[in-house]
Amino acid sequence: MLRRWLSIAIVLVFLSPLAARTALATQQATLLPGDFAGWHEIAPAQQSTSPDAADPVNASVLREYGFAEFVSANYSQPGNRLSIRAIRFGDATGAYGAFTFYRQPEMRREDIGTEGAFDGSHVLFWKGAVLVDASFEHLSAMSAAQLRELAQQLPGISGPSSIPPALPSYLPPAALESSSVRYALGPDSYRLGGGVLVPAQVGFDRDAEAVTAHYSSAHGGGTLTLLMYPTPQIARERAKAIENFLKSGSSPQWPQPLAESSSEALQIRRSGPILAITNGNFSATEARRLLESVNYTADVTWNHTEGYVSEASKTARLLLGIAALVGILGAAAILLGFFFGGGRALLRRLRGKPVSSLSDEEFIRLKLR
Repeated sequence: MLRRWLSIAIVLVFLSPLAARTALATQQATLLPGDFAGWHEIAPAQQSTSPDAADPVNASVLREYGFAEFVSANYSQPGNRLSIRAIRFGDATGAYGAFTFYRQPEMRREDIGTEGAFDGSHVLFWKGAVLVDASFEHLSAMSAAQLRELAQQLPGISGPSSIPPALPSYLPPAALESSSVRYALGPDSYRLGGGVLVPAQVGFDRDAEAVTAHYSSAHGGGTLTLLMYPTPQIARERAKAIENFLKSGSSPQWPQPLAESSSEALQIRRSGPILAITNGNFSATEARRLLESVNYTADVTWNHTEGYVSEASKTARLLLGIAALVGILGAAAILLGFFFGGGRALLRRLRGKPVSSLSDEEFIRLKLR
């Protein structure tokens, strides 16, 4: 009987991790709920881990954003139908980038998920690491509220992967056309997203990020491009290369936006690891003012209330602490020596013996004879 129970326990020990992995896989597979806000799934959702299933034309773009999974499902409610396409990425950066890539300029901003936009019956929004593309057969007054409920049921993420990219926050808000913002992580997403530079000039092989946006002005406006690199040294090297490229004059290698830009609008400025480039119909003053509005700020967290402490000060404090500890231990040893040694000497004196025991001839005899 005992052997049988031991066998069952061993089997459970080996099957528990398998069951946990199966449950996790099942949980990850349910990217879209079966029912939400009165909508009921018509048929089982279609799932794929290939970006070609999500968008065969722009599969390379989805890979640059960190594509992980694609799920499509159809829902219905009395008198209406809804088709939803959801794409899960590795982090919030990928979801945000894909949102800016698929968002069209005519779309209006909508408060759904982290950020949303819609044009008629088509709604696009992202939350966490998921991008959702929803198409209604008939848009109603409750459609936005229903999608907000769907956004609450999407799987969440935490930690660094839940933080969206910081580069778009450096775009000056004045005169910005928010629907024109495009965020890119690679040459394909940059080129197909309306990038104005040659992708090879950007340096995506050096972990560059790029964001482009249109600005209106009295002279017709233009485009502001922000490039962020891992270090200011890389940004300085790329700034020199791009500046020489812009000063070389119009050539067959120039993309159309640069070729059509006025010479006054072609300006570049570096702020830390960020490069800012303008092109279009800006005047020289407008371009310079826009570039000067982009300023990199490094977040510094003080660990000490007294402020920054240099390495030399830390070393000096450590050595002083060690010296103080040695002094305290030495003083304690001397005091203990006086206490125990002096006490023993006093006790011998009271018993009529010499203070020191060096001259004692007494010793214990066992008398075994």
